[in-house]
Amino acid sequence: MNIHTTRPAVPEKVPVLPADTGEATGPRLVVGIPTVSRPGIVTETVRAIAGQTRLPDLVLICVSDYADAGDVTRLDLPFPVRVVISARGLTRQRNRILNVLREEDLLLFLDDDFLMAPDYLAQMEAVFGENPDVVLATGTLIADGILGPGLDHFSGSKLLARGLAQPASGELASAHTGYGCNTAVRVGPILKNGLFFDERLPLYSWLEDVDFSNRMRHHGRMVRPGTMRGVHLGTKTGRTPGVRLGYSQVANPWYLIGKGTISRKRARDLVMRNVASNLRGTVMPVEWADYRGRLKGNLLALRDVLLGRSDPERILSLK
Repeated sequence: MNIHTTRPAVPEKVPVLPADTGEATGPRLVVGIPTVSRPGIVTETVRAIAGQTRLPDLVLICVSDYADAGDVTRLDLPFPVRVVISARGLTRQRNRILNVLREEDLLLFLDDDFLMAPDYLAQMEAVFGENPDVVLATGTLIADGILGPGLDHFSGSKLLARGLAQPASGELASAHTGYGCNTAVRVGPILKNGLFFDERLPLYSWLEDVDFSNRMRHHGRMVRPGTMRGVHLGTKTGRTPGVRLGYSQVANPWYLIGKGTISRKRARDLVMRNVASNLRGTVMPVEWADYRGRLKGNLLALRDVLLGRSDPERILSLK
């Protein structure tokens, strides 16, 4: 049985916008938000960034259709916002963001439905400033709506306020991987070593954060600071259809075994957990997740693995 590893990962070849557009020179704190088909959500998330005690030097919104940026460029904000266009897909959109940055920048990759504590960016800057060996920091979640039907901004804000009533832990714990919804990085090691996101993991790009983190760990320390806190709303609109996601839940771990960025044991555990969850959801369905479609995708991918033709990009031809 062969592991399919043809065509190496490369960033999308697109024109790079000029780095200087009037914003601060020297090291910058940049927030990058890839988004698809959720203009209202990304608008509210960007509006909330104005409440940070340390404002970003730049916010980059990456979309495949300008309409997906909502009203972000029309908001009255105390920081610059730029919209960049990319082919659709989380890995491609993240690479597009990286391609317009400078080596000295600090970048926070933020999901369009993540709410930060008011001091999140200040704490992020402190972590990297006080720990020059840290190349990646992923925040501590107060709540994560991805585990259920998702949260709206109002509910998420209430949970955030309730969590912030408790003092933050000063612990700087080691992180095995960055959680894609809020992961901060030093841009220098990425640009110098070509550590771009693997565009062979298309669309929702299941496990792209695991693959990326396991390549970043060779260039410095990865941490989970107790001071960087937030709430992931886990909004369900605009996400990959069930069959495609189910296929990725099997095909992507198999592909990453071949790259050496995930162990066989972890891949097996992830696949077994997802198949079991999708079986359970098929028997006891819920409105907010297509477990039947995911299970169908799991079975299609398992068949392809057995036939030696598993390919993460096959989801592009599935419906």
